[in-house]
Amino acid sequence: MIATAAAEATRPETEVVAASGIDTETNRAAEHEPGQAEVVRLRDEIERIDRDLVTLIAARVQVAHAIGAAKRAAGMPTVDTEREAAIIRRSAALARNAGVSTEVVRDIFWRLVGLARRAQLEQASNA
Repeated sequence: MIATAAAEATRPETEVVAASGIDTETNRAAEHEPGQAEVVRLRDEIERIDRDLVTLIAARVQVAHAIGAAKRAAGMPTVDTEREAAIIRRSAALARNAGVSTEVVRDIFWRLVGLARRAQLEQASNA
């Protein structure tokens, strides 16, 4: 699953767009309609940001695997609830400073923490 996420993050953009079901023909047609070029440009920017986010998530999972291996080598438990809570607190502070909903960012980071935890637990059970 981790390898799949990393492979997906490195697939050529044309394959990713085709696999995503994004109708590029509709987007390209909109470029020719008056007043919609800016919408198309901004949507393209959102798509670039989305690709970057997925790449960063895949990188975060890879680092979580490395942390899990280091924890096992050091005889540490896989789950560290204090560390997880600190990550959520830090994400809320970052969201507040950025002017973004702290509730939404907390939810996103709980999911990221859960993804990292699952990656570490799966790796530990396969070791």
